[in-house]
Amino acid sequence: MDSLGSLSVFVQVAQTLSFTAAGRVLGVSSSAVGKSIARMEERLGVRLFHRSTRSITLTSEGSLFLERSRRILAEVEAAEQELTNASATPRGKLRISVPQVRGLLMPVLSDFMRAYPDIELDVDFSDRMVDVIEEGFDAVIRTGKPEDSRLMARHLGHYQLVLVATPGYFAQHGTPQQPQDLNGHACLRHKFCATGKLEPWPLRLALGAAEPLLRTPLVSTTIESLNHVVLEGLGIACLPDYMVNQAVGEGRLQRVLDDYLEHRGNFWMLWPGRHASTKVRVFIDHMCAGLFPAGPVA
Repeated sequence: MDSLGSLSVFVQVAQTLSFTAAGRVLGVSSSAVGKSIARMEERLGVRLFHRSTRSITLTSEGSLFLERSRRILAEVEAAEQELTNASATPRGKLRISVPQVRGLLMPVLSDFMRAYPDIELDVDFSDRMVDVIEEGFDAVIRTGKPEDSRLMARHLGHYQLVLVATPGYFAQHGTPQQPQDLNGHACLRHKFCATGKLEPWPLRLALGAAEPLLRTPLVSTTIESLNHVVLEGLGIACLPDYMVNQAVGEGRLQRVLDDYLEHRGNFWMLWPGRHASTKVRVFIDHMCAGLFPAGPVA
């Protein structure tokens, strides 16, 4: 047998601890398996298995060789899969989970549908921390630092939280110059759906300064509803810059207290396994290019 074939035989014997069982899986006789192992041991100059009439067990050298052999076979399998995927048209169902920021994601998802008509998107819009593997997602987009060691991760880009209101609101109620000036203002707040807690505004306060008392005429579990209300001139909202940049550029919203805010959030693409299928790879590449065209900033 060739070297890769011999490695496959060795790994199968190591997993089953039986020449007969390994031969049954590989479709060869137990004697062929035994001869393959004997030739490998002779070539390597070490014994890989302890043999008795009743059992087969790995030697210490065999255990070390098993670890290496598995890695080699996995790399070969991955290389073959990559070549197969490269020549295949991306198709099939793609189950993804993304945050509830439709304004940011939907244009890029629509472009993806046009670019890959043979892929069926099954989209879960949710801010909860889904279990990617247990719930069967092909890929997810999330904010925050990836912590699941079972998943591969790719940085998509970053954003900042900013305080905004309409020029008309500030003309009527005054423009805050420091965090304490927020006292008495109508502050539109975001509440985390999973915990029910208000998201804190990332204000940097002077040493010993008291937290401003934020009057909250509206609390919502979605930031898109806050964006709608702030554009109506009904208060100040703390929103991600990607959501309000256009309105700020057009003069419909005005940023305040930039020097007193300290926040930096990140978007990440997460998917299970080292070797993504073709449909997952094209989705990852498309979202990376489309969400933040200038490229993520480290």
